[in-house]
Parts: sequence; C-alpha cells; structure tokens
Amino acid sequence: MKTSFVASLLIASVAAFTTVPQQRTKSTRTVVRASLDDIGGGTAPLKNFDPLRFSQIGDDSTLAWFRAAELKHSRVAMLATTGYLVQGAGIHFPGMLSSNVSFEDLSKMNPFDAWDAVPDAGKAQILATILIAEIITESKPVHYTKGGPMPTMVFPAIDFSGVDKATLKRKQDSELNNGRLAMIAIMSFISAANIPGSVPALTNNPAF
Repeated sequence: MKTSFVASLLIASVAAFTTVPQQRTKSTRTVVRASLDDIGGGTAPLKNFDPLRFSQIGDDSTLAWFRAAELKHSRVAMLATTGYLVQGAGIHFPGMLSSNVSFEDLSKMNPFDAWDAVPDAGKAQILATILIAEIITESKPVHYTKGGPMPTMVFPAIDFSGVDKATLKRKQDSELNNGRLAMIAIMSFISAANIPGSVPALTNNPAF
C-alpha cells in the first residue's frame, strides 16, 4: 500500500513537469473579396479590362481606392481634354486675366505655353481650388475605402438622389467610359505637343 502511494506521487510529480502536447486546430476562414463585377464600370466591348490584375492587389479597401483614383483621374482628364480643345480652337473669355495678360493673348498660344503665361498667383488659385476639392472628397464621415460612397463632384455639386438606380448606373458607367477615353486623349495631346510626329493624326495641327 505504501509502495503504491509513493509510486503514485512519483508519477504525479513527473506528470507535472511533462509538457502536454497541444492539439493544433486549423481555423479556416473564408474571405469573400469584392470583384470588378461588384463595383460596376465594366461595359462592352472590354468588360472588366484588367490585364495587369490590379484588382487582385490588396483587399477590398485597395480596390475601392483604385476605383476612386480612376474616377478622379477620369474627371480631371475630361476637364483637361475639353480645356485643351477649347483653348486650341481659340475660344476664350473676354477681358484681362491679369494686369498684363489678356484671355485673347492666351488663346493664341499653345495650351502649354498659355499655362506658363498665367501669373503665379493665378496658378496658386487653381491649385488651391483643386486642393479644397480633394480635401472635401476625402473628409466624408465614412471614407470610400471603409465602405462609404465614392467621391462625388464638388464644383458644382450635383444631386442624384432623385435618379432611379438603373439610370444612375448607366450615367456612372458613361462617366467612367468617357473619362477613360479622355485620359487617352489628353495623353495623346501631351505627346503631340512635346514629341513631334508621335501622334500622326495631330501632326501639323497648330494647337500642338
């Protein structure tokens, strides 16, 4: 009896200093990622065109950031393309831009030369306006990378609350498509203005 008791104490002591093997349990977590189909903007003829697979980088917030960047660049490109065409056509505001620079003088220049001729104070006002618009779009209560709405137009602000979903989607797709074309257009204009002959269709055009 005494021997059995001592033996049981020894076994208990050894067990106290013996590492109990831990059973590892694999926790499988399924993460459902958003796709290009979920954020819209894919239209014919190249629906969801993403040859470099940027949509596979990061997580849902990264995809939302890419879409917001595309949207902002589209809007800037549309403004730039329209401005370049208007300037190249010689259309201008009446009067003076500054004390020594008139809008008519600017209309006779290549658009890039016209920008260089704008006084520094005028350039600062343009850049400050862009900065204010950017701050407004990035300061929403719920950021678009956290599930909030995509950046909207600031100047002027447009209310689409009364537009039905189907019409709104068509307008949003049109905006993206027009913006994508405008990005190609303004890059072509810049190439034609800086590299003679790089865009054959624009060769010998006085605006370039």
